[in-house]
Amino acid sequence: MAGILVSCPVTAGLLFAQTYPPGPQTITFISSVDGSEQPYALYLPRPFDLRKRYPLLISLHAEESNHRLNLIQLFGQTNRFGDAARIPLASFHPVRDVEMIVASPLARGTMGYRGIAERDVYDVLADVKRRFQVDDARVYLTGVSMGGGGALWLALSRPDIWAAVAPVCPAPLRAIDVLAPNALNLPIRLFHGNQDPVSPVAVSRLWQRRFLDLGVPADYIEYPAVRHNAWDYAYKDGALFDWFLQFQRNRFPERVRFVTDSHRYDSAYWVRIDSLTPGVLASIDARQTGGAELRVETQNIDGFTLSLDHPLSAVTIDGALFRFKAVSAPLSFRKLAGRWTPGRLPLTGKRSGLEGPIAEAVSNRHIYVYGTADSPVPEELNFRRAQAESAAHWDNLISFPVKADSAVTQQDLDTSDLVLFGTSQTNSLIARFVGRLPLALEPGAADYGLLFVADLGNHYALVSSGLPWWTGFDEASRQTDRYTPVTFAELSTFGDFIVFKSSLANVVAEGRFDPNWNVPAYLRAKLTSSGAVTVR
Repeated sequence: MAGILVSCPVTAGLLFAQTYPPGPQTITFISSVDGSEQPYALYLPRPFDLRKRYPLLISLHAEESNHRLNLIQLFGQTNRFGDAARIPLASFHPVRDVEMIVASPLARGTMGYRGIAERDVYDVLADVKRRFQVDDARVYLTGVSMGGGGALWLALSRPDIWAAVAPVCPAPLRAIDVLAPNALNLPIRLFHGNQDPVSPVAVSRLWQRRFLDLGVPADYIEYPAVRHNAWDYAYKDGALFDWFLQFQRNRFPERVRFVTDSHRYDSAYWVRIDSLTPGVLASIDARQTGGAELRVETQNIDGFTLSLDHPLSAVTIDGALFRFKAVSAPLSFRKLAGRWTPGRLPLTGKRSGLEGPIAEAVSNRHIYVYGTADSPVPEELNFRRAQAESAAHWDNLISFPVKADSAVTQQDLDTSDLVLFGTSQTNSLIARFVGRLPLALEPGAADYGLLFVADLGNHYALVSSGLPWWTGFDEASRQTDRYTPVTFAELSTFGDFIVFKSSLANVVAEGRFDPNWNVPAYLRAKLTSSGAVTVR
């Protein structure tokens, strides 16, 4: 079959060409996280017209699965193959062609679609748009089991990217139920088998009820006597493709309701939250009330911007009325001394990409660094290196560089977040950045562990002093996401800092720094009274 020739300029007068055949295939992209080459499964319609804008469906695979099997499942043909996870996509011929591009990321395997895996999904979305013409108003999302939970997370944290979402027997991530209001303008269809032993059917029943109570258009299809294979029915005969194609994203809905606790996820549709306290749930409910008037209700927000497609003459914010002479977007408001006023609030301190919590320091390119500043004896040096290597090796698909402090280059500092083991006495990088670090473990606190994240200006430092963060983790009964590498799962249970004695089962203090990276007053006394930590 003839392929499709794609030519792209790379330098003046130089072109490279690549052929993409219609149908299923595997291609790769370069990860924005670590520069590695990562695969995803791709389906192109037959025939394929490079000049045409196509809908795009992003499909997320289940735990212990992969991108290839997920694409085969999506076309309803899993049962035609014995071990479908191992077959090459060249052997798979969809019984039905669809007028839609489909992409299924590997996303590092079983990782739960937060952190690095989440970034891989958005890298795939960007890569498909770079290669082909995609209709931004018709970008859809589905996933099965772990991927169904990932679909809920991606849809609720960035609802304005997607035109519709279909989670199948989802295994949701922790603490995302508070984001359910964000789906107000997002069509959702859930699928589940009522005998599912892996992800109980109550999960989807509860999510649909939660959505409906909030006025979210959520359908639910439940399959009697079906176990953890609801995708065999949800994806049968390509019916889900037809459901998706009913919908287009509305860039300017009448009402936007958005909840977040992070600058990273700060906007939806025509609303952007400019100022919040990371870790504290903030919400905005903005409604067009007719003509050029708008009503806004906020909670835990100190600044926001409106970017509608028409001028505004009146905005009411938490009961305060502001009138204008047909002001065009964008229009910003800020809260000063408890009162709203027009204008943009300058952002200082925590900001998108540098706001914590701890897990964010290992969600991009990062290096694990052990200390050699005190010239340790060989046995101690080997112990420190092994400790860093243990933390850096997440599983067979995911591991990160490990270096001695003396081997870290300026390029490393310019491009990577740092996970620093030791103290200012043992690790030269901790000593170098000590002026930017809000906490320090006292030299005599041998039975304590301190872990905290800090802003180095353009990157994070994650400092682990004393006992490492995994000491006694199993005893501490901290709730983790089920389908996540152990290191990331552990780190995802922390705020910005934690101090413990002997074991994580005995926490002295933990929490989030304030918006200026200072320890809140109510926790400062706990830290200083322990005698183990210096608060700067």
